[in-house]
Amino acid sequence: MSDSVPSALRPQHPVPRSLSGLADHFQFESTGDIDALEVSGVSLSSRSVQPGDLYVGVPGRHSHGASFVDDVAQSGAVAILTDHDGAALAAGSALPVLITPDARAALGAVAAWIYRTEENPATLFAVTGTNGKTSVVYLLFAVLRQLGVVAGLTSTAERRIGDVAVTSSLTTPEASELHALLARMREAEVRAVGIEVSAQALTRHRVDGLVFDIAAFTNLSHDHLDDYATMDDYFEAKLELFQPERSKRAVVTVDSEWGRRIVDESRIPVTTLSAKADANADWHMSVTEQTAMHTGFVLEGPDGRRLATRVPLLGWYMAANAALAIVMLVESGYDLAAIDHALARDGGIDAYIPGRVERISGDTGPIVYIDYGHSPDAFLNTLEAVRAVTDGRVIMVFGADGDRDATKRTEMGAIAARGADVVIVTDFHPRYEDPAAIRATLLAAAREAVPDGELHEVPDPRAAFRTALSLAGEGDVILYAGPGHEDYHEVAGVKIPYSAREDSRQALREAGWLS
Repeated sequence: MSDSVPSALRPQHPVPRSLSGLADHFQFESTGDIDALEVSGVSLSSRSVQPGDLYVGVPGRHSHGASFVDDVAQSGAVAILTDHDGAALAAGSALPVLITPDARAALGAVAAWIYRTEENPATLFAVTGTNGKTSVVYLLFAVLRQLGVVAGLTSTAERRIGDVAVTSSLTTPEASELHALLARMREAEVRAVGIEVSAQALTRHRVDGLVFDIAAFTNLSHDHLDDYATMDDYFEAKLELFQPERSKRAVVTVDSEWGRRIVDESRIPVTTLSAKADANADWHMSVTEQTAMHTGFVLEGPDGRRLATRVPLLGWYMAANAALAIVMLVESGYDLAAIDHALARDGGIDAYIPGRVERISGDTGPIVYIDYGHSPDAFLNTLEAVRAVTDGRVIMVFGADGDRDATKRTEMGAIAARGADVVIVTDFHPRYEDPAAIRATLLAAAREAVPDGELHEVPDPRAAFRTALSLAGEGDVILYAGPGHEDYHEVAGVKIPYSAREDSRQALREAGWLS
């Protein structure tokens, strides 16, 4: 059982640095007296400022961060770093002001300097791709712990140092939080860290100030076209991670054109991995067993190296994620034989990944999986995996994000209809969009794909899952896709408490399927 703490993880014993030294190091303009001041932290959010912080004020969607200068002064900030517009807003404050043309672009390097990131001895692993990032990071964490290594991670689900965890709000934290987290990990003598790196993290400077020891690529598929105009733009954002300014070495899955392009266009040494026997790759993964509880696989590499193990997760793609994590460890210097020994001792990889094809049902009744997948490719792979382990019906509950990439919704609805016997469309974070319009798009796509398919529209997620349960029997599978680990349902800017995992368990208890 993990301990939870309610705020971002920061060093417990920060070592202050000179504010004038910071200004000199980065050649910032400054106003006010900075000579006698010290800074012990950095914050991008006015709400998270702690005494001794440098507050970084950047332009926001509705206001400039520098307009909160009086609030951060009351919270104990010692100075503000901002742009020229922000400096004008902060001019009447008692706080000294450091000035740079683009404060967000400077944030990573500044946070690294304040938190002394270059002194961190931990091996840094970065994982990027459309799907699988969270799973690979958790699988890295699991294998490292089985090897006896003190490990940490930061993912879509949570930030974790050993058994201490906080819930995540972004896939990759802002640079201020990320460097603070690494400093806290240094205090805890963490020796390896898995970091989930989104495309947005690369284009929005969230991993600035870091050079990763090993970067990995899982896949690229239709998603985030609300942030990137084309798939090529989305790819270019990912490609940045595979350059010497960002990473030292890479492990790339080459089962797609995108992976092969990463290999061709990377400027760092690359080791390749494939789940296809005939692919030209350094390492190959093949599935040996699939059950509702685990997936067995063999990993084979150069010089006759071989490892056979299993992962307590559903689907060939989870075996591929585990293989990627293992090859990343080998490329960073861990011995494959030592990994093999640890996994054989423990009966396989001892991993728990919150909300990733997570089985929440008991030994009797329908099998229920809660999953975070919310893209066409994720739907396709998960439905294929579910089909491989059941002779019963597959009932799928899902919705689509509001105010996010709308171009993927038609494909999601069609894939669900083709892959499941029963489709139940519900609301999933409609945000400021009309939820009925989102559902209509998904239902129309499902009807077009499978005209005689069994479709249900149940707007309320609680009622939707109970509808699925009423239609399921012993040996059937319910796949509830989308919410995964999340504990809220966002409607019109309001985050309403809702955990699909907890609510589904309650519904199973109500139906007598779970004690």
